[in-house]
Amino acid sequence: MLARHHNPIAAIATAPGRGAVGIVRVSGKNLGTWIAHLLGRALRPREATYLPFNDRHDVPLDQGLALFFPGPHSFTGEDVLELQAHGGPVVLQLLLARCLESASDTDPTTGRSYLSGMRIAEPGEFSERAFLNDKIDLAQAEAIADLIDASTEAAARSATQSLSGAFSREIHTLRDALIHLRMLVEATLDFPEEEIDFLEKSDAKGQLQRLQQGLMTVLQKAAQGALLREGITVVIAGQPNAGKSSLLNALAGAELAIVTPVAGTTRDKVQQTIQIAGVPIHIVDTAGLRDSDDDVEKIGIARAWEAIEGADAVVFLHDLTRLHAIDYIAVEADITRAIDRKLSSKVPIIDVWNKADAVAAQAPGAGVVLSAKTGEGLDALRRTLLQVAGWQASNGGVFIARERHLLALRRVENHLNLAAAHLAAQDQSLDLLAEELRLGQSALSEITGEFTSDDLLGVIFSKFCIGK
Repeated sequence: MLARHHNPIAAIATAPGRGAVGIVRVSGKNLGTWIAHLLGRALRPREATYLPFNDRHDVPLDQGLALFFPGPHSFTGEDVLELQAHGGPVVLQLLLARCLESASDTDPTTGRSYLSGMRIAEPGEFSERAFLNDKIDLAQAEAIADLIDASTEAAARSATQSLSGAFSREIHTLRDALIHLRMLVEATLDFPEEEIDFLEKSDAKGQLQRLQQGLMTVLQKAAQGALLREGITVVIAGQPNAGKSSLLNALAGAELAIVTPVAGTTRDKVQQTIQIAGVPIHIVDTAGLRDSDDDVEKIGIARAWEAIEGADAVVFLHDLTRLHAIDYIAVEADITRAIDRKLSSKVPIIDVWNKADAVAAQAPGAGVVLSAKTGEGLDALRRTLLQVAGWQASNGGVFIARERHLLALRRVENHLNLAAAHLAAQDQSLDLLAEELRLGQSALSEITGEFTSDDLLGVIFSKFCIGK
């Protein structure tokens, strides 16, 4: 542990602003004597005590509940004190300041300060200490932040799954199977003169195949969990007056963008996050794509193209009422070619034909026909968005996951594929097989934090709330 992890830490653990209750949390080693000095009495472990919170002159700052959780039976694994007071920001700041002030008071018994070096906690430091003290693994720690940040019910439930250890258990099951296979391979390397073929007798090929199948199942669940956490960015693009802003408003169920018959009304990006079946969809309405002499509109069009380049999917909105206008058709063709040049082939383009309420014309190609005005066809578009996002309806079992988890699992997949190739080779390159299995195990262990650099920990926990 780094030196800073030995200092006692304190922070306000509830969100900024006014509320009925606010919490100040302290974590450190051997807090008992300091607690008695701070509160004027000792506390019974895990028992709420109602008492005044006094300043250094014994004048009450507030009254509330104090709870003491002695380590290692606490969230952080250290001694933890929680002061539950009224949720005013001034009151909580006064309590926090009193905790820091009293820590430097001199203990008459020892002649030293009660808690030397107490400081305000850094973002996520309580959770980081829980990880470092083996109370939770890294995937569970990340799930705490994901639960707080969850924007949909499905994301919150999936984060709870990960926090309870569901994701970690799947990773440990894969790791244990991988370790067992490594043991067989390395035993064969250590005793090459043995007549018994360890690998064939122990069905090493079958074990590896089952390991690959198990990994594929976990990868699919993790991909679904990452989708619940991150969602996808969908950009609505098209010519002016195709109904892009109307479509955004219809999907969001609110008048977010200004809608007028005047071409070029939308001058900048307008973004709104909606949820479909619990999946966050970040919808971006953009300026109409056309040649323009208006300097402001040119900036809006340039930003539209930037948004298109960064999209996970593009809704190309067509106007059914202008299908037979020669100028309109020519511009549509130019936009199509420009989008194709800017986008990777992996980014789906959804053709959507709007204004079905105004004309009985048939769409000239595949896509979704709808009316942003009446709502006809919106459900079909929602289903299509889920499909291109890769969402698969599930009855449960999806755990929240992050991009780093997916990258690690894909590295494991690559190492297992290479291991299978070495195992199938005529010369059975067992040393290379053993190395690929070792690298695969290392990548798995990164997910739960068994082998993790301090730099990675700093990046992960710095994004947490202060006090968590």
